[in-house]
Parts: sequence; structure tokens; C-alpha cells
Amino acid sequence: MKYIELKVHASRQGIEALTEIFLKYGIDRLSIDDPADIDDIMNSEHQYDWDYVEDSLKDNSGKEPTVSVYLNDNEGGKALLQKLKLDIMMLKGKEQYGDYGSGIDFGRLYVEDCIVDDEDWKDKWKENFKPTRVTDKIVVKPTWEDYEACSDEKILEIDPGMAFGTGTHETTSLCMKLMEKYIGLGSKPANELKILDVGCGSGILSIAAALLGCGNVLGIEIDENALEVAKENVSLNNTEDRVRLQKGNLVEGISFKGDIMVANLMHNLIIELAPAAMKHLVKDGIFISSGILLEKKDAVAEAITKAGFEILEIPEDGEWCAIAAKAKKRGLARIFG
Repeated sequence: MKYIELKVHASRQGIEALTEIFLKYGIDRLSIDDPADIDDIMNSEHQYDWDYVEDSLKDNSGKEPTVSVYLNDNEGGKALLQKLKLDIMMLKGKEQYGDYGSGIDFGRLYVEDCIVDDEDWKDKWKENFKPTRVTDKIVVKPTWEDYEACSDEKILEIDPGMAFGTGTHETTSLCMKLMEKYIGLGSKPANELKILDVGCGSGILSIAAALLGCGNVLGIEIDENALEVAKENVSLNNTEDRVRLQKGNLVEGISFKGDIMVANLMHNLIIELAPAAMKHLVKDGIFISSGILLEKKDAVAEAITKAGFEILEIPEDGEWCAIAAKAKKRGLARIFG
């Protein structure tokens, strides 16, 4: 089958702006190639952040990121291609006129398009997905790679398919590290903790919570394809007795109240979720969020604080950050007003 590949050369700051454009048209399957990730890995002070890096990947260090999407090669796809090109051109114009503030650089926003066969791209990303020790305890291993675990390691085996979440992206690893930390700091034993994973994608964070000992995990995902991938990964890791998955839009219609809520989403969705998050956490519950570029950190932190949370920490990794916050005691005005 043939597809139209649309590739945009951007900066790291430009990635989120481009993502918002694609989401506007219902395109939520993106291929992001950010060579700066290799710099972050090579310069990391933590040995467990990487096992090895192939020389071919090191050669790409310093090159500009690209964001690619794939459209149907038909009249509808061609019309959508032109709309996307126009929106990207307008995005560059607004940036140059200062609409996004000083110091913002979305990069070249140079657009390329070509016709490709699906066999040329759908599995190509697998070449760079290797076993990775993401936290002190968890190693994420793709299904197609062999890995012999050390005695203290918990192996999370995953096939993300077309769903977001391999553990290698900064936002996923930040969430997983914070989740591991606060599971360990909880006043309850891990097997009594309830975890709510909003926008669970491939299911990686839900599965990680189960592997860390949590006995009641609920993953929410709006995309049906991602939900099917998550179900397969839950089964693959033998965590069906601890992880439930449910289709839903954020926490709409959800009655589950967790000790910890984790949400690896875009910054605007975190801002939207924050008030509802308070209602789905127990007193002193922990709200962990990521998918937040550094320039959006203050806006997201403000929204989380306004929703009644106390910010505990904001760790950073590259251009991204995560926020851990505690649900403060709520008064009647906050509950009913």
C-alpha cells in the first residue's frame, strides 16, 4: 500500500507546535526523530540510562529533529497535505512576527513530501529500540530483542505498535522514575496502592506500576488502536490480574480514585485534566504529569497549583519536564464550588 510521507524539519521547540497542528486534523500517529536524544544519552550521568549506542546513531548527533506523518495516497490525503503545508507555513510566519514571544525558535519548519510504501517505514523505528534500564528497577525490553536480566531488575517487555510509549522518550522515563519513587515513599504497602494511568498509550506505565508491586491499576485510553496494543502488552507481561484497561477521554465518567495518578500527555491536556485530577485522588494522593516542554512548565505548574495541589518537584530531562504534586486537603468550597 502506498502512503504520502510528510516530513517537517524543526527544532525541539517546534515539535510540540507541529504536534498540535497534526492533532487538529485528527492525526495522532507521529514519527519523531530527535538526534539530540543521543546527546542526552551519551552525556547522562546515570549508566542505567543506556546499554549501548550504535555508531550509526552517534553520527546523527547534532542534526535537526524531524516530525513525520503518513497520509493516504488519495484525493483526500492530497487535500489534507495542502492544508497541513499551509498551516505549517502560517506557524513559521507567526513565530517570525513574535506571536509566541521572544526566544522562541521552531526551527526551519522545512516541509518535504514523497510517496512511500508502508513496508519502507512501518517497522523501521524498531532498529533503534533496544533494551534500556529506565529506572533503578525497571528495564524496558522490546519483544524482538533478547536480554538477560540481573537479579535486581524487573523486565518490562513491550511492543508499542503504533501507540506512544517505549520508555525511551524523556517524558515516559520521567514519569516512570517519579512513579517508582512515590510508590516506594507511600504510607501503604505497594500492593494496596491504587494507580490511575490517564492516556495510557502502549500501557507501559500501567504495567510498570504492576511490576513495582501495585495491585490495582486502571489505564484509560481514548484511542482504540492504542487500547488494543496496551491489552496485548498487559497480557505479555502477565499483569492482567493487576491492570485493567478502559476506553475513555481523560477521566470523564470514571469513578476510580487512586493513590497515584500518572498522565503523560500534552501540556494543554494536563491543564485541562488538573481540576478533575483532584477528584480522582485520595487525600495526599500524588499527581504525576509529563509531556511538558520546559517553556510550558510555569503555565502547567500554575494550573496544577490552582487546582489545589502542592508542587513537590519538577525534574527536567533535555527540553522536557515532569511535575509531581500532592493533593492538599480540600475544603467544602473547593468540593462543591
